[in-house]
Amino acid sequence: MELGVFANVNQSIDEITAQKLCAKYGFRFEAEKRERGAGIVHAPPMPVEKDVEDKPEELRLRAPVVTIMGHVDHGKTTLLDVIRKSNVAAKEAGGITQHIGAYTISIPHPERKNERQQITFLDTPGHAAFSSMRARGANVTDIVVLVVAANDGVMPQTLEALSHAQAAKVPTIVAVNKSDHPNANPMRVRQQLQDKGLVCEEWGGSTIFVDISALTQQGIDKLLEMIVLQAEVLELKANPERPAKGNVIESGLEPGGPTATVLVRKGTLHVGDMVICGQYWGKVRALINEEGKRLKAAGPSVAVKVLGLNGVPEAGLEFSVVENEKDARALAEERIEKVRGEEKERRPQVTLENLFETLASESSKVLKVVVKADTQGSVEAIVEALNKIESEKVALEVIHSAVGTITESDVLLASASKAIVLGFHTRVDNGVSDLAKREGVQMKLYAIIYELIDEVKEAMAGLLDPLVKEIVVGSAEVRKVFALSKGGNVAGCVVTSGRIVKGKMRVQRRKGLIYEGVSLSLRRFQDEVNEVRAGMECGIRLDGFNDFQVGDAIECCTLEKVPQKL
Repeated sequence: MELGVFANVNQSIDEITAQKLCAKYGFRFEAEKRERGAGIVHAPPMPVEKDVEDKPEELRLRAPVVTIMGHVDHGKTTLLDVIRKSNVAAKEAGGITQHIGAYTISIPHPERKNERQQITFLDTPGHAAFSSMRARGANVTDIVVLVVAANDGVMPQTLEALSHAQAAKVPTIVAVNKSDHPNANPMRVRQQLQDKGLVCEEWGGSTIFVDISALTQQGIDKLLEMIVLQAEVLELKANPERPAKGNVIESGLEPGGPTATVLVRKGTLHVGDMVICGQYWGKVRALINEEGKRLKAAGPSVAVKVLGLNGVPEAGLEFSVVENEKDARALAEERIEKVRGEEKERRPQVTLENLFETLASESSKVLKVVVKADTQGSVEAIVEALNKIESEKVALEVIHSAVGTITESDVLLASASKAIVLGFHTRVDNGVSDLAKREGVQMKLYAIIYELIDEVKEAMAGLLDPLVKEIVVGSAEVRKVFALSKGGNVAGCVVTSGRIVKGKMRVQRRKGLIYEGVSLSLRRFQDEVNEVRAGMECGIRLDGFNDFQVGDAIECCTLEKVPQKL
């Protein structure tokens, strides 16, 4: 400060000042010059994405991941219940599984009785709307258990599940459920599946068939035994001593923030790891298993719920553990940019030439919806099912779909774009109902996916203009023609069927239409009447038509509006 330099501790000063300072306090001052560019530290960019190949000696045996698939109502969830000794089916709305769950159980090893063998089950929803979730489900699994009811045999979704399993090249074990049912025919199931390439072992094939009954619990132990033996044949291995990698099975938004149920494929996931998943990242705050217990770490083939991500990732995405927060953030930003770029490309460009086409297409009938559900899997299943509704006349546009409760921003978005809000297994935030009333936005909440899709179809049909149909109410036959003194003719008729009312009339002569118009007057004796019933006589004058002949048929029509079908 005496030298007139006001620099604080971490500021640099020039050479002359430094020299003077050193001289004052008795130090020797040397100036070193470094070559050009040496001051900039070039850290090598960290490759984050590369997956390290594990050495064979590091691999350990891991538990098999088993997906239970099959037709709706064939007893998948009941079977899982018996295996897990809990009750899920009763809690599901309408008895239909709508969420993927993952459960790990441990059973005594069938051959080495003092060893415990673990099996992880994924319970994928059986309904067709969840086929996208299930397509992913099959890719994470080692073994597929195909549940077929012995009384129903092979159904469309059974074949769909089978094609998923075969596409993913996963070995399949067939569990013939309800084999204690009075109409059970386990042999028929074997024959039907033989045509599809699954030949049972008794008939010289390689597919294991097990007859079970989830209700009486017969054959369950044998099924588990077969799963364990099949897993041993597959020699499933993973390296637990490395950063974890795996897939998101289900994700949702809970009061504590975004959660993701993940299945660790290799490595071990610890509390405190930095995880990146798609464009979201975060530090693992807690790992919770299916019973709600907190875990410190999750090894290969273990499914846990992870808290700590900064958003809700899509089901089926891969997650991986990265070194530090900087890498995670950089990678996430890179992915967000990529998604934004793709969205920009998709947007149609409006030019002066195509402006009128664009306007014309926008005036066509479009039903716009905002979809909110409690989990990402449900959101995707609903959006996919809605997009599958085929209609030439009405387009369906999902303008926004996300996980969570219905918020004010959803209602405002719906109001701005004239959309309806659909909620599935979710609730409405405080004060949002009033806002929806003010803005005139319709909100509908559902617990069963079929209902939602059927009502959307009805709403789409409701947008169409009704068809106008002509309905013949009655007809009369001309028996005599009277000429009026002031000009014009009156047809004296007998009503042969239905009734004649004032309004639209047609004259038919020998099956040919010769006049269509409106009635001037309809009389019975001297009185003007509104309608004349069958079997009665009347006089009819028509507007602008006078040349009646005996034998003409006069028909009375009305217009009716009929709602269109999709």
